Amino acid sequence: MSAAIRHLDTLHPLAALDDATLFVQAAFLAGRWITSDATVAVTDPATGETLGFIPALTAADTGRAIDAAEAALPAWRALLPQERARILKRWHDLILASREDLALLMTLEQGKPLAESRGEIDYAASFVDYYAEEARRVAVEGLTSHLPNAQMTLCRVPLGVVGLVTPWNFPAAMLTRKAAAALAAGCTTVAHPSSETPFSALALAALAERAGMPAGVFNVVTGNAATIVGRLCEDRRVRAMSFTGSTEIGRLIAAQAAPTVKRLIMELGGHAPLMIFADSDLDRAVDIAMDAKFATSGQDCLAANRIYVERSIYEPFLAAFKARIAALAVGPGLSASTEIGPLMHARAIAKVEAQVHDAVGRGARCLAGGGRDAAGPLFYRPTLLADVPEDALIMHEETFGPVAAVTPFDTEDEVLARANDTEYGLVAYLVTRDAARIARMTAALEYGMVAVNRVKITGTPIPFGGVKQSGMGREGARHGLEAFTDLKYVCQDIG
Repeated sequence: MSAAIRHLDTLHPLAALDDATLFVQAAFLAGRWITSDATVAVTDPATGETLGFIPALTAADTGRAIDAAEAALPAWRALLPQERARILKRWHDLILASREDLALLMTLEQGKPLAESRGEIDYAASFVDYYAEEARRVAVEGLTSHLPNAQMTLCRVPLGVVGLVTPWNFPAAMLTRKAAAALAAGCTTVAHPSSETPFSALALAALAERAGMPAGVFNVVTGNAATIVGRLCEDRRVRAMSFTGSTEIGRLIAAQAAPTVKRLIMELGGHAPLMIFADSDLDRAVDIAMDAKFATSGQDCLAANRIYVERSIYEPFLAAFKARIAALAVGPGLSASTEIGPLMHARAIAKVEAQVHDAVGRGARCLAGGGRDAAGPLFYRPTLLADVPEDALIMHEETFGPVAAVTPFDTEDEVLARANDTEYGLVAYLVTRDAARIARMTAALEYGMVAVNRVKITGTPIPFGGVKQSGMGREGARHGLEAFTDLKYVCQDIG
């Protein structure tokens, strides 16, 4: 890496990095760091200050990244799984060794509290470690033959070159969850991180290079999403697109990928219901609501967007929830006391403001927050809306902000129907002590994942994903690796 790429100039927030070479203002193609005269500025959402610049690469540059991945594919695919695993293990170890620097980079470009950034780095590293182990377990299966003198086998073979498109809210974990699975399967990759949070991905690429990842196996292309993703979608050599982001953009990618009949692995929007029944422990229910709503300042596809509370405990729940929300500390992510950081951009602030204004205009009560915070233009006060009607925008659109919309319900059938009345189906939260109700509700909820009496359900061994318009395919677990493989059937005559 050249001195020009390492140079931090006077970007004082980054002076705290122990390893300044992890701040990279270049894309990574074919094992080389690439700059460009055309650049995109990356800002700190907490301060508005420019952190640095990334190359605005072209469709031709993206084509060169695909060329590199295609050229690297035969050798990478031919490596013994144990060899691929060793490289992934070294990458994992380097990520953990750089945990503090990676967390600092993430907080500066994304805004989330530093403690959350550290947690995400651990989460990101866990996928690399997990898939290093899974690489050894892609097995050949024998079939009981139905034909005389025939021996039948099934094996999984890597798809080939795959495109990875990652979001700004989890810039490290969403990349490793995709890349580690694809690499373990024997695929080569071209990744495109969000231009709002690219430095986390580029730092991971620098560590992958140090881990001995061969040139062309893991490429990171920065710049305009429409240009880069469009080029990935149209190239027949790219056999799959793995995307995390909004349902709207997912539809566009699906349409662009259709002519080349690519495999799609998509984790799209969420609109999670949280259903709290009267038999719940009230304090525990409030804890769950806080965690489900306000992690990552509400900028999470798993965030509880609609909170339904059984009427007999509705007012006590609101009083306790309001007190907890009002106590949340708002501020820049580098402050140790911060619990709610800035939103990512002005569009996010505008959407939150519009949803709150709409809900109040339709009769909702604003019990806490309800406006911007003095900490800066991208900070919004944690907000509690009560009595939110079903026709309010916030009950139909993903919020991606620190606004809790709460409404009462009377019966199990009623809340189940309301929870399922959405195009989304990523995750649902259920809080109740009634075992029979848990069995009924989990069977009837139209969601890919259901959390019962808890919030944390993600991790490397689980197949993460949704149904309906919240996505297709699964990430994590063995299913996440198998998504990047094809089944090959061999029938051999042994007569």
